[in-house]
Amino acid sequence: MSLPVTGQDDPAAGNDTGGVVGALEEHLLGDRPQFTEIQVAEQSGVPIEVAQELWHLLGFAHVRDDEVAFAPADVEAVRLASRLISLGVLSPDRQSSLVRTWGRSFARLADWQVALLADVAVESGADLTDGLLAISDEVMPLVEELQSYVWRRHLLSASARLLAETGSGASSTLAVCFVDIVGYTSRSRTLTDRELVTWLEDFETTVLRLAVDRGGRIIKNIGDELLIVADDPVAMAEIAVELTRRGADPDDSFPAVRAGVTYGEVVTRLGDVFGPTVNIAARLTSIARPNSVLVDKGAYEALSGLTSDDDHEDSGTTHHPASDASSYRFRRLRRVSVKGYSRLHVWALHPR
Repeated sequence: MSLPVTGQDDPAAGNDTGGVVGALEEHLLGDRPQFTEIQVAEQSGVPIEVAQELWHLLGFAHVRDDEVAFAPADVEAVRLASRLISLGVLSPDRQSSLVRTWGRSFARLADWQVALLADVAVESGADLTDGLLAISDEVMPLVEELQSYVWRRHLLSASARLLAETGSGASSTLAVCFVDIVGYTSRSRTLTDRELVTWLEDFETTVLRLAVDRGGRIIKNIGDELLIVADDPVAMAEIAVELTRRGADPDDSFPAVRAGVTYGEVVTRLGDVFGPTVNIAARLTSIARPNSVLVDKGAYEALSGLTSDDDHEDSGTTHHPASDASSYRFRRLRRVSVKGYSRLHVWALHPR
């Protein structure tokens, strides 16, 4: 069994001489611990093995079988999960991945929010204990309500995208882009931990604003790299070109980047995207020069209005598509071989 918030017997609470964790537990969960894991399973009507598996997937710490560590809110959480299982939402084939995704996402969100609150408390001169307790007194209800609104808004957007797709399920045609910071390793060595976090957050915020303004969506960050998708390949090209333009501007604080853009069918699952279209975008980014954008065959054809078979020009030749719809020129590169893919058709993308 697992514990969502550490209790008094948990090693992590060893320095909690003022009972702060206990107070937070009561404020956030509505009551003090009253039940063991067996009692949680009995009161929720869920087999103890299922309850244990759910808590484990959510990423909570394991506790002793006989420890009184769970509040009524924990019983209700297991009851709700059981209801989702009965409705088929948490079917056996998706239960582990979905619940694990919830656990990881909310764990990261909680870590960030608590760190933010602690920083605000320290900067204002308030005691750290008072700052953490403020979560339940004033901040937490506001954050909870706003999170619910943001989640519902994203549900609406995701539903609209699903209904707009001609396919019936997990696959769709999207433009995919990886954006990678050039010289990240050397730059990170010169920064403190706080400076590095601030730098990366500023980078992600800038990319997010630019992408959203043009209809793109950030799927995830992988260290110094961001994965972006868009329904429209033209919009994705605009995003990639603008990011590299800003990175090349010596008067702009935005870091130098390189990008790889592809267009084709992807598999979507739990908010992530998979498949060759995604993999090739990552490979193109790894071989792109600083401040450059490389595109694959799918993106080239979508942006130029030509098929790659129509383009018999030698590598290194720059040409302008005849279509006025294209705002770009393309320079065909020699076919490249990268991990998992040999002799890819690749073009360097430039504004017209």
